[in-house]
Amino acid sequence: MNAHAPAGQSGSILKQSSAVWAIAFACVVAFMGIGLVDPILPAIAESLRATPAQTELLFTSYLAVTGVAMFFTSWVSSRIGAKKTLMTGLALIVLFSVLAAVSNDVWTIIGFRAGWGLGNALFISTALATIVGAAAGGTASAIILYEAALGLGIAVGPLVGGLLGSVSWRGPFFGVTTLMAVAFIAILVLLKPGMLEKPTPTKLSAPFRALGRPALAALAATALFYNIGFFVLLAYTPFPLGFGALGIGFTFFGWGVGLAITSVWVAPMLTARMRRTSVLKLALPLLALDLFAAAVVVRSQAGLIVCVVIGGLVLGVLNTVLTECVMEATDLPRSVASSAYSAVRFIGGAIAPPVATLLADAYSPSAAYVFAGVSVAIAFLVVVLTTTVLRRVDDGAEPELVEAEAVSAGEMA
Repeated sequence: MNAHAPAGQSGSILKQSSAVWAIAFACVVAFMGIGLVDPILPAIAESLRATPAQTELLFTSYLAVTGVAMFFTSWVSSRIGAKKTLMTGLALIVLFSVLAAVSNDVWTIIGFRAGWGLGNALFISTALATIVGAAAGGTASAIILYEAALGLGIAVGPLVGGLLGSVSWRGPFFGVTTLMAVAFIAILVLLKPGMLEKPTPTKLSAPFRALGRPALAALAATALFYNIGFFVLLAYTPFPLGFGALGIGFTFFGWGVGLAITSVWVAPMLTARMRRTSVLKLALPLLALDLFAAAVVVRSQAGLIVCVVIGGLVLGVLNTVLTECVMEATDLPRSVASSAYSAVRFIGGAIAPPVATLLADAYSPSAAYVFAGVSVAIAFLVVVLTTTVLRRVDDGAEPELVEAEAVSAGEMA
C-alpha cells in the first residue's frame, strides 16, 4: 500500500513574494488553455466554413507538437534555466494565440495552435520546479499553491471560453493573449535570477532511451490508448451536444471541476489506501463504461452532459495516478521519465479528435464513443498483462513533490 509522507516544512501559503504570485497566475492561465478552445469548436467550424474533422485538427496540431516538444523540454530547461524556459514558453503562447485570433482560415489557425502547444509544453514542464524554488514557507506551501492554481485553471477554462466565445470565436484567443502577456511581464520583472537553483544538465537522448525500460514502455502504451478516450470526450463532444459556446462552456466547466477535484484530492486519497495498479484497474473500466454509455445516450443532451461530468471525475484520478506510476516505475530522473511518457501519450491525444469525427460522419455519432471506449479497454488490458513489470510502482511512499509533479504532468494536455 502507498502512504503519502507528511510535509517536512510548513508555512503560510499566502505569505509569498510577488514573483511567486506571478508564476501562480501564469499557471492558472496556462491550465485554462486546456479547455478554453472547446466551447468555440462549432462556432469556428460555422464561421470559417470548416468541417468538424478540420476543426478537430486544432487539438491534433496542438497535441502533436506538445508531444514532440516533451522529448526535449527537460534538456532545454536544464541548459538555459527555469526563468528563460518559462519566458520562452509564455512568449510563444502570446505570439501564437494572437495570430490565431486574427486569422481567417482554419488551416492557419491549426498551424498557430501547433506553436501554442510548443509554448505550453515549455511553460508547464518548468512551472512547478520554479514555484518550489521561489516560494516561502517550504515545499508543502508551494505545492498547495501550485495545485490550487492548477485546479482553478482547469475548472474555469471552459467557462471563460464559453463566455468569451459567446461574443466571438476569436474572444478566447484574445483573452489568452492578454492574460499571458501580463504574466510574461510580471515574471520578467519579479522573478530574480538568485531565487532559483542552477539546473543539472540532462542528455538529449535520455527520454528516447527511457522508453527502452519495460515498465515505462508499458505505461506509455497504456496512456496512448487511454488518451484516445480522454480526447474523444473532450474534443468531439461539443458537436453532438448541439449547444452554443456558453452552453458548451458550462458543460465542460462541470467536467473541469470534477477533473480538478479528483486530480488534486481524490487520487492521492485512493493511492494512500490502494496499490496504484489497483486504482488503474478500477478506474480504466469505469471510464470505458462511461464512454460506452455516451454512445448509447449520444442523442440526449442531458445524458451526454452526465457522461461528460462523470468522465471528468474518472479522468482526474487516472491522469494523476498514471503519472505517479511513471515517476516510480524506474530509477531514471523524474523529468526524463515524465518527458518520455508524455510524448508518447500525446500521440493518442493527437489521433483521437479527427478519427472520432471521421467515424461519426461515416457511421453515426455513437461510433466515436465506441472507438473511445474500446481504446480505453485496450489500455486496461495493457495494465493487466504487464502487472508483473509494473510491480515497482506499488512500492514505497509518495512524496508530496512527486505527487504534485504527477498532477502537473497529468493535466498539461
